[in-house]
This record gives sequence, structure tokens and C-alpha cells, in this order.
Amino acid sequence: MTTTEAALENLRIIRSLMEKAHIYRAVSAPAALAGGVMALAASAWPVRHALVTNGEGLWSDTAFLAVWLGILLVASVLNVVLLRQEAAHRGQPFISKDMRMAVRALAPPLLVGGCVGMGLIIFLHNLTLAAVIWILCYGLALLATASFSPRSLTRLGWAFVVAGLLLFFAWAANTDMLMLSSDVGPASLAMGLTFGLLHVAYALGVFLGRKPLEVLPE
Repeated sequence: MTTTEAALENLRIIRSLMEKAHIYRAVSAPAALAGGVMALAASAWPVRHALVTNGEGLWSDTAFLAVWLGILLVASVLNVVLLRQEAAHRGQPFISKDMRMAVRALAPPLLVGGCVGMGLIIFLHNLTLAAVIWILCYGLALLATASFSPRSLTRLGWAFVVAGLLLFFAWAANTDMLMLSSDVGPASLAMGLTFGLLHVAYALGVFLGRKPLEVLPE
């Protein structure tokens, strides 16, 4: 394949993704809502407990990790099921060129963020910094698809990046937080504010008003 043919093929894939973006936005909204509600529920209990006990953690580090990996698994499975059903409804293969292109864009930041975050929890016992890394890398993963994803997902990506940066500086500048015997409360608060509230806001925005998506010209 020549350079020109390769560029035309990439343009075709991007155009196809943008034309289907409104479908993915509609399909992904229920998964985002479910994940957001689970995140809010998972963060409320340890945050309240930490406030009552002046920062003493309710969960161990491994329990915190297990809870959030469980939420990730449930939301991911739901998203995959919905996407598979939509692909079957349209008579198209689930693992398509479009899907592979999206996975290639998402994988690097998600892989790095996931591994670094788990390392911070398992080896350094720093839950809050791990949560911030997850938030930032998730936002960067969404922004990596900006050339072919709905604008709503791009805005969601920027919301995660901005929130992650603000949370990082708030954490780094607070010496009292750095001295806590357990940071399950602050970490849970960060996860709830982002993976909880931002996902719920995104899903409600999709449900309440959907705008036609611009596509690349022929």
C-alpha cells in the first residue's frame, strides 16, 4: 500500500468512526451512568467514615484496589455487551477496523495509568496519588480519540484532565493530608468526584439532549 493509499484508508476509517460516533455516545451513556452510580456509592461510605474518624481509613489498600477494579470490570463488561448488541443490530462485526483503531488510541494511556496506579497502591501505599494518576490517564485516553469521537467525550476527557490536575495540586499542597495514617477517604473522594459525578453528568447530558455530529467531508 502506497503512502497515499494508506492516508486515504485512514481517512475513511476516521470518517466512518465520526459517522458512528453518535451511536457509540448513545450506547456508552448507560454504561457511564451505571459506572458513575457505582463510583458514587463506593466512595460515599469511606469518605463519610474518614470524616467521622478524622482520616482513619475504613478499607485496606488491597480492598480499595479490589473495589475499584470491580467497578471497572462491571462497567467495561456492560459497555462491551451494549456495543456488541449495537454491532449485531447493524449487521457489522464487533471487532472491526474502527474498533481496532479506537483500541490503539485508548490502550497506551490506560495501560500506563492502570499499572502506575496499582504500583502506587501495592508498593507505596499511596491511594490518593494512584487515584489522581487514574483520573489523568483516563482523561488522556479520551482525548486520544478526539479526532474521531463525539465532542461530548472530548469534553469529558478535558474535564478529567483538569479535575486530575486540580486534585494533584490540592493533594501536594496539603501537608496534613500527606501525614494521614490512611488516605482511603481522600482517594475515595477524588474517585467519586470524577469517575462518579463526571460520568453521571456525561450520561445525563447524552440522555437529555443529543446534537447531530459533524463528519469529515468527502
